[in-house]
Amino acid sequence: MVKVYSITQCPWCDKVKKYLKSKGIEYEEHNIENSEEDLEECKRISGDTVVPVTTVNGKDYVVSFDKAKLDALLGL
Repeated sequence: MVKVYSITQCPWCDKVKKYLKSKGIEYEEHNIENSEEDLEECKRISGDTVVPVTTVNGKDYVVSFDKAKLDALLGL
């Protein structure tokens, strides 16, 4: 399961989501502005509130749009 922790006005968040869509990868979006639970989960994962944070299978994660790291985690 891929999850993207994001905020509403974020060009890097949009870039990650568009990239995942272009690769046919389904993901859950979690807007940390709208959910205290998602905000706390984002902090727990990365230690910060910098977005986007993309998680793969609930353990590995990528901060921002790091295409090489995303590809490695997703096996692309």
